[in-house]
Amino acid sequence: MRLLFLGDMVGRTGRSIVHKTVPRLIQNLKLDFVIVNGENSAGGFGITEKIFLETINSGVDVMTTGNHVWDQKEAIIFSQRHNRFLRPANYPSGTPGYSSGLYSARNGARVLVTNIMGRVFMNPILDDPFKTAETILKDCPLKEQADVIVFDFHAEATSEKQCFAHFVDGRVSLVVGTHTHVPTADFQILDNGTGYISDVGMCGDYNSSIGLDKEEPLNRFISQIPHNKFTVAEGPATLCGICAEISDVTGLTEKIAPLRIGARLSETLPTFWT
Repeated sequence: MRLLFLGDMVGRTGRSIVHKTVPRLIQNLKLDFVIVNGENSAGGFGITEKIFLETINSGVDVMTTGNHVWDQKEAIIFSQRHNRFLRPANYPSGTPGYSSGLYSARNGARVLVTNIMGRVFMNPILDDPFKTAETILKDCPLKEQADVIVFDFHAEATSEKQCFAHFVDGRVSLVVGTHTHVPTADFQILDNGTGYISDVGMCGDYNSSIGLDKEEPLNRFISQIPHNKFTVAEGPATLCGICAEISDVTGLTEKIAPLRIGARLSETLPTFWT
C-alpha cells in the first residue's frame, strides 16, 4: 500500500499547494491513502469547515489536528459531523468530535488513523498518550480489524516522539511526528517494522518563522514586547510529506522516504515509486 502523510498545512499558501498538488500526486504516484494535518490552515490558527471540505475534495482522505484544533470555534460544532476530521484522542472523555477512524483506502485496505498529542512543553496538557495508544490498539489490533495503522503524534519534544514510536513499534504501520513545522532527517524503519519520522514539517512558506510572517516573532524576541498580532507568511509554499510503502501481508512499513515540492527547500520524491 502507498501512503502519503503531509505536514501541517499553514494558511492560504499552504492550503493552495496542498489542494493543487494532491490530485496530481495521487495520479502520478498511484497513492492509496493521503493524510494531512490541518490545524493551522485558517490564518495559521485552527480550521474552518469550508477549508476542511475543500481539502477532502482535493483527494485527501483524512485530516488530523493538534493543540490548535479548537482555535476556530466552529470546529467544536462541525467536528461532530465529519468522521474524517480528527482531534487528539487523549482529550478528556466527552470531548466533541472524532479522534480515530477506520477508513477504506483506494486499494481496499482498512486504514486506522489516530491523532494523539504529546504532553512535554504542550498546552493544554492532555491525558497520558501512551495509555491512550494502548487502549486504541487493544480495541483495533494491526492485521485483525485494521490492515494499516497510522498515528499522528502531535508534540514538541523529539524525545517524547521517539519514545512513543518505540512504545508502539511493531504494532502500528507508521508514526508521524507533527507540530514543529520543520522536517527532520531521521525518517527510518524501527526495529520491529514501524515507519517513523520525528517531524514531517509543514506545507507553507518556509521564508518565515515556522509559517508565520517573520517581522512580529522577530520583534518579540528582540524587545520581549508584543507589537502586533501574528500573521501567516504568504510567500510561495513548499509541500512537505513522508511517503511509506506498507506491506499488504504484515501491515508494517517496507520503504519510507520524504517528499518535498515547492519554492524554498530542496525538492525530493521517493525513488521507489518513480
